[in-house]
Amino acid sequence: MSNQDELLRIEGIRKTFPGVVALDGVDFDLRRGEVHVLLGENGAGKSTLIKMLSGAYTPDGGRILAGGEEVRIHGAQDSERLGIATIYQEFNLVPDLTVAENIFLGRQPRRLGMIDRKRMEADAAVLLERVGVNVSPRARVRELGIARLQMVEIAKALSLNARVLIMDEPTAVLTSEEVEKLFSIVRALREDGVGIVFITHHLEEIAALGDRVTVIRDGRSVGQVPADTPEDELVRLMVGRSIEQQYPRERADTGSALLTVEGLTRDGAFRDVTFEVHAGEVVGIAGLVGAGRTEVVRAVFGADPYDKGAVKVSGAAVPKYDVNAAMTAGIGLIPEDRKGQGLVLDASVEENLGLVTMRSATRAGLVDLKGQRASAARIAGQLGVRMAGLGQHVRTLSGGNQQKVVIGKWLLADTKVLILDEPTRGIDVGAKVEIYQLINELTAAGAAVLMISSDLPEVLGMSDRVLVMAQGRIAGELSAGQATQDAVMALAVSNPTEAVSNRTEPVSNRTEAVSNRTTTEPEAGRGR
Repeated sequence: MSNQDELLRIEGIRKTFPGVVALDGVDFDLRRGEVHVLLGENGAGKSTLIKMLSGAYTPDGGRILAGGEEVRIHGAQDSERLGIATIYQEFNLVPDLTVAENIFLGRQPRRLGMIDRKRMEADAAVLLERVGVNVSPRARVRELGIARLQMVEIAKALSLNARVLIMDEPTAVLTSEEVEKLFSIVRALREDGVGIVFITHHLEEIAALGDRVTVIRDGRSVGQVPADTPEDELVRLMVGRSIEQQYPRERADTGSALLTVEGLTRDGAFRDVTFEVHAGEVVGIAGLVGAGRTEVVRAVFGADPYDKGAVKVSGAAVPKYDVNAAMTAGIGLIPEDRKGQGLVLDASVEENLGLVTMRSATRAGLVDLKGQRASAARIAGQLGVRMAGLGQHVRTLSGGNQQKVVIGKWLLADTKVLILDEPTRGIDVGAKVEIYQLINELTAAGAAVLMISSDLPEVLGMSDRVLVMAQGRIAGELSAGQATQDAVMALAVSNPTEAVSNRTEPVSNRTEAVSNRTTTEPEAGRGR
């Protein structure tokens, strides 16, 4: 490799925060026309590294070289001047501005001292065509779905003539079709000589798109390997240990029905949904986009109304459209949007863990703060939440640790029935296994778990039974031995009103040919 091919080099980068060493001697390099995957668990230091390249943080040690020369990046302007553009998970777009205004924000072309809107929109149209998105430059950003927002961000990066494009979890909320379209854009950029730093938790994406992989663990770079390295080896590098079984489901003895749903119906959303979840059991719900999965579990939890049917816990009816009644009955919900619906981000770990139990811990208008703190410390220790202390803001935790806090608040409430909606989205492999172990502990203690997941191997690997929804109805039920990708997909695309039988012949290898990215993946903004 010639020096001219090297776009970026990081040598011995170190960054500390009060009480925390975020990075401790990380090495990384990026070549022209390659996709270099940056891999690591949540909290490994990936975000800190890319924030230093984007100018948000300044390193305490080590050096950054661009084009072979040492550089200092003190802010976003320095980063842009060096041709570095970053697309974060949370898009940096202004909702009330148009697509063209967002692409050229702060850099609008001018004519006679005025913004040349015609030229700006024409230039934006060229960039949008280059990334293959059919959207008007005049459209308001707030009107766009997640996939189109992603493409607008890429168009914005191209408008900066970026030579280095950093993409942080770009596929986290995209459907399979949208992911493939994004990959096509990335491959085209690679052909144009752009160097791409690609961060993902989906291991199957690495071989499909990447050229090289650098693994970061506990703030250190622990290895650089080819993109076709086996997933088992990538996992070992990430977590420092071998994960022999990715889905460690421990089958518990099931007891009586804890959750009973009878004929649940809401016009236009779901119809005649009936099922049971027993003590000690994990029941998975699979289905295509728009099948009604999330709508059903939100109705079970009392967050949304329904027209007909009943929800019972241990045989006792739960009043509909009443979250407090559902919680009192022992139902807990971990929503798919943990940041928006499951946590108070600017509150502490302790405060978040105590959200559900605060009412029961209140006497004569006073909260038992000492008892709440002791309970929070116990559950945080039990779950292995990695934090500086109970007073740390939840916003600053990694995704995996945030999810543990969401689960922890329901554990403190002695929840009988726990509903998990996309429990491991955006969480690395090591943290996923920890979440699966928590599910096992819950069922071993006699709880019932109802799990929605768009990760089909996760559904197959962790469920004792799988319910498949299609067009707002239960299209069929599969036991663990019957559940294969083919069997699930056959039901997911069926017409439930014409289903003759919910029995499927068992297949010896139930995970055969299962893809980690399936058409069951949700599309942002749509019901499931």
